[in-house]
Amino acid sequence: MLALQKADDVEIVCSLSGDKSIDELLAREWLLTNSRGGYASSSIVGCNTRGYHGLLIGSLNPPANRIMALANCLEMLVFERQGSRQNGQQQRALNLSTFEFSDKLAPKGFAYIKRFRQDIGVHFDYELENVELTKSVYLLRDDDTVALVYDFTSVKRPADFILRPFVGLRDFHSLQKSYAPLFSTWLGYGLLIRHDTLNSCEMFLSCPSADFEKDPQWWFNFVYRNDRERGQEFTEDLWTPGFFKCRIDAPKRIVLWANLGIRCNPEQVLNADLDAVREDLNRHKSSIVNAAAKSRNGKLKILYWAADRFVTKRRTNAALRSKDSLRRASHTERTTVLAGFPWFADWGRDALISLPGLLLSTGRFDEAKSVLTTFAHVADDGMIPNRFDDYSNTTYFNSVDASLWFINAAFQYLAATGDSKTFAQDLLPVIRWIIDSYYNGTRFDIHADSDTLITAGNSETQLTWMDARYNGTAFTPRYGKAVEVNALWYNALCYLAHFYIRRDMQISEHYQSLADKVAVSFRELFWNEDKGYLNDCILPDGLVDDTLRPNQIFAVSLMFSPLLAHQKKSVVDVVQKELLTPYGLRTLNVQDSRYKSIYTGSQRQRDEAYHQGTVWPFLIGPFVEAYLKVNEFNRKSKKKAAEFIQPLLQHLIEDGCLGQVSEIFDGDAPHKPKGCFAQAWSVGELIRAYLLIHS
Repeated sequence: MLALQKADDVEIVCSLSGDKSIDELLAREWLLTNSRGGYASSSIVGCNTRGYHGLLIGSLNPPANRIMALANCLEMLVFERQGSRQNGQQQRALNLSTFEFSDKLAPKGFAYIKRFRQDIGVHFDYELENVELTKSVYLLRDDDTVALVYDFTSVKRPADFILRPFVGLRDFHSLQKSYAPLFSTWLGYGLLIRHDTLNSCEMFLSCPSADFEKDPQWWFNFVYRNDRERGQEFTEDLWTPGFFKCRIDAPKRIVLWANLGIRCNPEQVLNADLDAVREDLNRHKSSIVNAAAKSRNGKLKILYWAADRFVTKRRTNAALRSKDSLRRASHTERTTVLAGFPWFADWGRDALISLPGLLLSTGRFDEAKSVLTTFAHVADDGMIPNRFDDYSNTTYFNSVDASLWFINAAFQYLAATGDSKTFAQDLLPVIRWIIDSYYNGTRFDIHADSDTLITAGNSETQLTWMDARYNGTAFTPRYGKAVEVNALWYNALCYLAHFYIRRDMQISEHYQSLADKVAVSFRELFWNEDKGYLNDCILPDGLVDDTLRPNQIFAVSLMFSPLLAHQKKSVVDVVQKELLTPYGLRTLNVQDSRYKSIYTGSQRQRDEAYHQGTVWPFLIGPFVEAYLKVNEFNRKSKKKAAEFIQPLLQHLIEDGCLGQVSEIFDGDAPHKPKGCFAQAWSVGELIRAYLLIHS
């Protein structure tokens, strides 16, 4: 079985020796990222279990248009049998790699891995009879370049080391087939590989200590078990141009460099220095975890390091809009937050919910400012975009709550930094634009009703975070007045009223008057006296959806609550009793006939379960905050809250993607992690919950 050997600072060490279960090993993953949205990822035994896995996935238009460039490598040691050098039959090949095909794992190199380690890179320590070997993977921070490092520290018998790269060079959302037009050119100092299409990208491979032998082959039907479980296409053909070969007869380091670009720069790779790369990664790590240095809990440092994985740069040339006109054109690089790995780009709702935990709690104020101004500068029609396109800078606005989360994050930024200049110049005008637009009306029929509550959408739209829809079927139709949207609306109005108290009393009174009306209407419409909790949604025809869902927790956790004290406590008690699990809150209580206990199967089955019982760990943040509030942050409540988050802290270092927190978990025990193996708001809200408990 997999055993956690160590979790200290930002290093996670797992022993793979003993009674190993290969299925368990294949379920554990690792992730490295760079500042461009690129990444490297696989299982802890090096066998790819997803089409999104690979040793180099780079971004042609950071952080968008990602390309799976280098899928994996076949690694082999060929020993000559003692006493004979006559022919190949006297040689013994030791395969270090593991791949999965339709009927078997072949080869089975995982049997030789003694230990897996993760810090600034990932490391595989092999237990071999005649050599001591550690394989390491390092992803450069600001470039789509990966270094595969093979350190032979002891050699008892000479061997030939063979390294065969498998090439993808395809969109990371798709899979490769053997008709793909791939070709390579040996340049004398490295290998240039291209996909023969218009404006295609290229990959450059360099292994200075080895000779290259051309031997192009297609390998067929690699199986990705995670994709199969998700009901997706799960087999891929991969091309290999040949192999690198070198003699190992003494301690030696072999480094394979791989670089992706629209036009590769071989000189950049040839001049790369591994020690400099490691030094840069270590320096960056230190700068990130220093904010957690006072904590004796290594898991908090790992959480801070986990948070860094989602912080990236977005190149944009989008026009910057104000309420009245185009101000200027922008072509710049700004900080943004990727919602999750492996497949999400930057989503407004996710980034803005994540921001307080990922960036403010960790002291990364300049980056928090950049994220906020990134989204502020692409606001349109009084709305913050819900997401950017996977291939361009195109923005999509299909969300009612992202704009309100922007207001919440902006005021938290002001409170954390005191940066009144940025707030006044870049954020406040957008905040007031959002408030005016939501009150008077904007896209998707978002507007304040006669009771001053926000109503939005229709039966054809899905505008809240519970937005799963398949072939026209909405599984959580929450159009009209959603409870968390109006909790956010009240929160935003109160923030503005308090902000203007010492600046402009007339404006302050205006927003406070609106907030007071919202509070009265909110309690009248959402408070369900019979059930002791909040209704989830009120449809435009007045139909009340009193489904027990976790969305109501925000009406307690946000800075300003429209609820009375006894209502807050009742909401927390019901949510704790009916929805709380070891890994977050269920999206639906188990007694509901629509409850789905497992998130699996086809796209339709998974979409149906997505918000119908599936557990979301990011909700542990608002739950812990609400729980502590109604218990006045006393010592007993903090001790209990620490118990609430302990399973997620263990998941961080033992389960799923090591050093990360998953997007979702099954509703039923044992609550298997599902969805994205690393999710920004899961990490951000766990950080926030931890700090609330230990403050």
